[in-house]
Amino acid sequence: MKVTKTVAIGGDTVPGKPVAARKPFSIQQWTIIPSILFFVLWEIFSRINGSIKFFNPNFLPAPSVLFQEAIELAKTGIIVDSIVSSTIRIMIGFTLGCIAALVLGVLMSKFKSVEFWLSPVLNLVGPIPGLALLPLFIIWFGIGEFPKVLLIAWTTFIPVLVYTLDGFKSVPSTLVRSALSLGASERQIFTKVMLPSAFPNFLVGAQVSLGLSFGALIVSEMMGAKSGLGYIIVDARNYFKISNMFIAIILIGLEYSLFSYLLKLVERRVLAWRRGGLREAVQK
Repeated sequence: MKVTKTVAIGGDTVPGKPVAARKPFSIQQWTIIPSILFFVLWEIFSRINGSIKFFNPNFLPAPSVLFQEAIELAKTGIIVDSIVSSTIRIMIGFTLGCIAALVLGVLMSKFKSVEFWLSPVLNLVGPIPGLALLPLFIIWFGIGEFPKVLLIAWTTFIPVLVYTLDGFKSVPSTLVRSALSLGASERQIFTKVMLPSAFPNFLVGAQVSLGLSFGALIVSEMMGAKSGLGYIIVDARNYFKISNMFIAIILIGLEYSLFSYLLKLVERRVLAWRRGGLREAVQK
């Protein structure tokens, strides 16, 4: 919002240049503060533990110590290679899982026969955790990249499909009737009414499955991988490198936070038309 500044000349007021109004304080500008506070408290507790020794200080290194060791570890190239490998795997697996869930969700919502035949099978295999399927994937497909990507895609697929189907089934019938009364064809109803109405649920499913996908990524890299953040954790466990283990854990959290933030940006851009909730209803 812009405010016009008036200038007094000889007792008369003359409108001047518009002046931008000061933007109100937004808590979103300070979202990094809780994370900083977490590491500060961690640093304080680790230093206190180093003096009083509630338990072995080597089991919980201070963030400052981890930062120094991360720099030394980065010089060897292990961190960069691991981040690149894990990022490629999660991007491919997560994307394939979301696409497969969206396509199958469209087919199951559009054709009752597809839902009739696939729903019992999905209810049967859906609850099976990815950790239980990984040994089978390794036996069937070896220890290469394909079983890792397949496990991530499968872990992503089920939650996104459930949310997508719920989105299609939750479309208000009044919208469909209104579109029919205006002469819309079946294809137009599906593309202009059904898909936009179900897409928010799809994004919610993607956000929920993102954490599960990272869990599948780390588990898959802990079995038969030669690179990746999960591999660093296994190597640290085998050689009792506690600092390396914490470094990998922190990197996993940072990478997940980045992907989650990117998903939220997509949601804001795609669903900019949707506003609601208490924050939008109550003006301060």
